[in-house]
Amino acid sequence: MDMAEEDINGDEYPAEIQDYLSAFEKSLGCVDEMLKTMMSVSRSELLQKLDPLEQAKLDLVSAYTLNSMFWVYLATQGINPKDHPVKQELERIRTYMNRVKELTDKKKASKLDKGAAARFVRNALWESASEKEPASKISNKAKKRKMD
Repeated sequence: MDMAEEDINGDEYPAEIQDYLSAFEKSLGCVDEMLKTMMSVSRSELLQKLDPLEQAKLDLVSAYTLNSMFWVYLATQGINPKDHPVKQELERIRTYMNRVKELTDKKKASKLDKGAAARFVRNALWESASEKEPASKISNKAKKRKMD
């Protein structure tokens, strides 16, 4: 067995590092599959099928993914990505993602039907004629019951 085969088998790495490397390789495979799927459809075709809000989401996710991959690249090259402008770019994209989420939440939020609310309150406060006894009669009846 030569040195390259030993590295592949992970004989020189502790088990925990080998687990991390395996998980990383699996994640890279998933990213590769998603990118192939995304690249199989032309951008103009994809954008025609989406409304403007969905288009914004797609653009933001694409930009965030690309910058995240660049973050990982910098880390593999020994450059601290926290000190690189890519960090500010990721934060900027995240801000826009939050704005789009707020717009989506507003769109999904239920609208108040003022007429229905007024009817609900009016009916909840409605009293029948038999219930409209003066307060003095009710308090006198209550006092008599307490004394008995």
